[in-house]
Amino acid sequence: MSSFSFATSSNIRFGEGCAKTIPSLLDESLSPLFVLTGSDSKRYAQLIGLLTQSGFEVFIHPVNGEPDINTVTLASEAARESGAQCVVAIGGGSVIDTGKAVAALVTNSGKLIDYLEGVGKGKALVHDSLPFMAVPTTAGTGAEVTSNSVIGVPKAGVKVSLRSASMLPTWAVVDPELTYKLPPEIAAYTGMDALIQCLEAYLSKFANPLTDGIAREGLRLAARSIRAACSKELDTDAKADLCAASLCGGIALANAKLGSIHAFAGPLGGMIPAPHGAICASLLVSCFSANLRAFDTRDRDNPSREKMNDVATLLTGNPQAKASYALAWFESLCNDLPLKSLGELGLEHSQIEEAARKSASSSSMKGNPIELTKFELVEILEAAL
Repeated sequence: MSSFSFATSSNIRFGEGCAKTIPSLLDESLSPLFVLTGSDSKRYAQLIGLLTQSGFEVFIHPVNGEPDINTVTLASEAARESGAQCVVAIGGGSVIDTGKAVAALVTNSGKLIDYLEGVGKGKALVHDSLPFMAVPTTAGTGAEVTSNSVIGVPKAGVKVSLRSASMLPTWAVVDPELTYKLPPEIAAYTGMDALIQCLEAYLSKFANPLTDGIAREGLRLAARSIRAACSKELDTDAKADLCAASLCGGIALANAKLGSIHAFAGPLGGMIPAPHGAICASLLVSCFSANLRAFDTRDRDNPSREKMNDVATLLTGNPQAKASYALAWFESLCNDLPLKSLGELGLEHSQIEEAARKSASSSSMKGNPIELTKFELVEILEAAL
């Protein structure tokens, strides 16, 4: 067995209603708090009120849309001006990613672009981040337990990562109750992101025994609950399952990397105005199919090929299931949920070559279990269009 390392958030709280315990996790010395929320901060007035009632000075900063260089820079400047001693993010993956970046930049000098992978200087963050608390309100990204922040760079037309081990959240507070009112469309594409992250971390060439166990459990939970969790009828057990699957996916990917789906999602996120999870969902079937064909034509004995059969068993409950069953299961799921194709999300055929080229050098592609050719990358995008 090859050597590996493993890291995750220092303190994870999970359970219905656990968000109400937030003040008890924070020391008075961490005031003032810089609290990031979604665009409608009034939705979180009750949670923020718990903080103020506990004596914390709070500065609220709404986040509109997915983070890019400008929004993260402005938020970081506001956090410095507030004298923040701690950053709290209450929202979806975009809010949490913004919060992680803010907590890191407040303690490190220089411009954000200096620290970004691929498009910047790639400098390492010298100083530890401010203490950071992540309170997810969607079940999908697992950002509450990862050590990177995905940030859009409009001039380069890509999304890239700000990454450091010190960016792992100090506290992850996962309360399924905060996801109960998600519209089915948002629940679907964020839930698909959770499932896909467990899938890719499990198949990754950097997987290890710890990430395998976590990713497999996440896949099992997502498979049994994603349809019910995305229904218009509230199913609290299914919502909790999907939150746990998202948490599993975040822990697994932070230690095992991802694969071709997320390798495409980064560049595509900078090219079309579509949510990250929706892009990932549109690529699931074509990427899984392409990887399966690649294994069967040139590396059938690869251990990850056998893992694809195991994925089929996890999804279907059939111990004799083969990888082709998983592919059929994914196709059925995508048809059942309110999801869109890559073309419906805004990608033009003329953009395929550019997207394939950018994805080939993405950090997530390094985790893909088998190397894909340029032709295969183009073929994936054409099939997903």
